[in-house]
Amino acid sequence: MLVDVCIGIIAFYGAYFLRFEGDIPLLIYLGFTNLWFWYIAAKVGVFYFTGIYKRVWSFARAEDLLALVSSLLITALALVSISYFLHIAVPRSVFILTWVLDVLLSCGARAVPKLLQGRGGNFQKHKNGRKVLVVGAGDAGVLVVKELLRRDNSALLPVGFLDDDERKVKTTIMGLPVFGSRKDLVQIVKEKGIQEVLIAMPSAAGQVIKEIVDNCREANVPVRTLPRMYDIINGEITVDFIREVKLEDLLGREPVSLDTELVEASIQGKRVLVTGAGGSIGSELCRQICRYNPAELVLLGHDENPLFEIEMELRERFPVVSLSTVVADIKDLNRLDAVFQEVKPQVVFHAAAHKHVPLMEENPGEAFKNNVLGTRNVAEITDRVGAEAFVFISTDKAVNPTSVMGATKRIAEMIIQNFNEISTTRFTAVRFGNVLGSRGSVVPIFQEQIRRGGPVTVTDPEMRRFFMTIPEAAQLVLQAGAMAQGGEIFILDMGEAVKIVDMARDLIRLSGFKPDEDIKIEYTGIRPGEKLYEELLTEAEGVTATKHKRIFVAHKQNFNYGELKKLYQNLHEYQYCIDRESIFELLSNLEKDIDVEETSVNVS
Repeated sequence: MLVDVCIGIIAFYGAYFLRFEGDIPLLIYLGFTNLWFWYIAAKVGVFYFTGIYKRVWSFARAEDLLALVSSLLITALALVSISYFLHIAVPRSVFILTWVLDVLLSCGARAVPKLLQGRGGNFQKHKNGRKVLVVGAGDAGVLVVKELLRRDNSALLPVGFLDDDERKVKTTIMGLPVFGSRKDLVQIVKEKGIQEVLIAMPSAAGQVIKEIVDNCREANVPVRTLPRMYDIINGEITVDFIREVKLEDLLGREPVSLDTELVEASIQGKRVLVTGAGGSIGSELCRQICRYNPAELVLLGHDENPLFEIEMELRERFPVVSLSTVVADIKDLNRLDAVFQEVKPQVVFHAAAHKHVPLMEENPGEAFKNNVLGTRNVAEITDRVGAEAFVFISTDKAVNPTSVMGATKRIAEMIIQNFNEISTTRFTAVRFGNVLGSRGSVVPIFQEQIRRGGPVTVTDPEMRRFFMTIPEAAQLVLQAGAMAQGGEIFILDMGEAVKIVDMARDLIRLSGFKPDEDIKIEYTGIRPGEKLYEELLTEAEGVTATKHKRIFVAHKQNFNYGELKKLYQNLHEYQYCIDRESIFELLSNLEKDIDVEETSVNVS
């Protein structure tokens, strides 16, 4: 405020000085002596009421400068009004010159310390730091360079950028040169003595990241990255986000864009229940749901340890969200009925399931009881309490299934679609492929094999799977659930199928080894129930686009309601479908269209 007082006097007097070229007439000078106090009072008053003194100018942006300029314009207009009411003659050019000079001096006074703090001083502090080349001269690259220079304890010194935008090449950003494009990486690393490469491209495709990593390996320089965009939620990019390159970066696709208003409307202020809340998808759904302020979130699961862990995490991260934790088995209808009657959930996400393909081939009865009987139980109780929506988490293995797990999930999809026909609740299913980092995923298995020195075991060199990350899958599930009208099977865009052996090689390289040299790859053969290629649709389904470009709806298919009714009558018998053949026989009967002649279904 004291600086603003001094600047105001200098600007007001400077306007007179410039207007009269240093020779101010005495009569005119008396106008200055009578008005300067009023100008200062008006300036300080306007700054106070417009919040100029509440702004932290070390983090100033264009909006802050615009507010400052606008406040000075109001001050200049106030000066015009005061001179009019006090009948003090002031040349009109003095008002304009006063405003211009005050804008320049006030903005400069706030900008100069920020510039000094952000540039020269910090370059001196980090002159002995590791030389970092930033790949990506966009917003993310600029933000991370600014953060690196701001921190006193940073051991990294950014020395320049690489960017594929030809308009940026050979220019200077944040005082640092843009040396060239990605293809120049190896040459620039050698010429400039680069000690580390930082990828600041959160939206880059996986293939782009892979090329950069390969170039860094060729240049023998370590590489790190910022998270993918779907990992940066409600926060700014800082040095703390910098991490090692992970497999999901190499498989990365276009980041998920959510209709947050639609998702928020489907969750905010509602009682939400998640089954399988301790699992990979269930726990991430809980994290995402908490961001939309539900009235209550109920975590239901059978495994107490992961359930306890996610509860503790959510209570720490979201202390204002009301949480309830229920240990229950979805196969226990009476227990579910008691829980649902007490909670009265409005939205149910059903993520509980047995998902491990080879294990379920050995235990078909358990797969049937959990995936079919358990889903039927949860759906029945959801209908009974009159919930608004039920979202079932399905799998691509339910399409033309060759495994018990896939077959039971396909039957569960039919059950969900049938309930939508007879219930006021909106029942819908969401179908997607493998999830990186989930329990039973190949990635942790490969990582453990690499840690032991190999070999890494792959079932077949042509084995391919669809993959997405856990946060990506959870976000798309919430979006699909918010869009649901009832009866749909939503299909998530999984991108291109990835060869499992290519994933293994990428993981070996990311771990600092050479595939087939340092770490061997062995082929073990396809396991029971597995397919070389997974599918997201049957031949008869086809898809319809939705307003979200990453989500599609499978065309509805008819199935045998008579057989489904018979299934409902026999579900309470635990000996029903105790082997693989009986489960596929049941699926075959269900898939016989009631309007056409019965034909056999190839299920192997």
